[in-house]
Amino acid sequence: MHTHDTREHDMTLVIGGTGKTGRRIVTRLRERGLPVRSASRSSEPPFDWEDQATWGPALRGASSAYVSFFPDLAVPGAPEAIAALAGEALSAGVKRLVLLSGRGEEEAQRAEQALQASGADWTIVRCSWFAQNFSEDYLLEAVLAGEIALPVTDMPEPFVDADDIADVAVAALIEDGHSGQVYELTGPRLLTFAEAVQEIGRATGRDLRFIPVAIRITRRSSPRTACPRTSPACCATCSPSSSTAATRRSPTASSGRSAVSRGTSPTTRATRRRRGSGMPNRRPGPRP
Repeated sequence: MHTHDTREHDMTLVIGGTGKTGRRIVTRLRERGLPVRSASRSSEPPFDWEDQATWGPALRGASSAYVSFFPDLAVPGAPEAIAALAGEALSAGVKRLVLLSGRGEEEAQRAEQALQASGADWTIVRCSWFAQNFSEDYLLEAVLAGEIALPVTDMPEPFVDADDIADVAVAALIEDGHSGQVYELTGPRLLTFAEAVQEIGRATGRDLRFIPVAIRITRRSSPRTACPRTSPACCATCSPSSSTAATRRSPTASSGRSAVSRGTSPTTRATRRRRGSGMPNRRPGPRP
């Protein structure tokens, strides 16, 4: 059963519009002929999480927004920033907010709660590590060099495809029926980082070596350090696969890969948690 979009669309703001998920969301909205504004520190108008004076001009004229926090929702101060953004968004007439979040992290949970208490029509998209971390910027150089060293544990992770994340986020932004929902997106298989690297090696015909290293750095070491969506600074507590599963019975998207229908696709499963259902009992672990 598909959900239908019954709204007349105004501008959608994509905060982090040049990032892995953001640029995919911008592309999908433009392909649908919908008005979209990609916001980043280099956009016009610019948007900078560390300069609240940039928020208002970026929000102006939008009715919905995708929110990807930099450097990561798990860093101290993120909940306060999300609360402040939500307040400013509502004042600017932005009613629908879709937040990219992570699994099993205290600060991320607090940021989600701040959004939920804001009065906005919210949707939360929780994710694990991005598969594209291996193929786009972050770890690409290491993959090409044949040796990938990361400060991670040997716990398996449900690596997520950024295309699936974008499909779910777009549905939440433009369709009815997603307000007050928490969607958990996971890959179809649990893999350790060593197993993920082995699979990439087999698929590409390259001789790849994974080296686990001691965890010596923390998120607090550099607020500007990007996270494994984007740096090893967050790997210690932050989560690959080429196809994503999502936990929910969720929205409908154009791709059969994404969990955006009432049920599950062969590669993607989505789990929906209703308003007030709270955070699932998940261990802290690597994520994007």
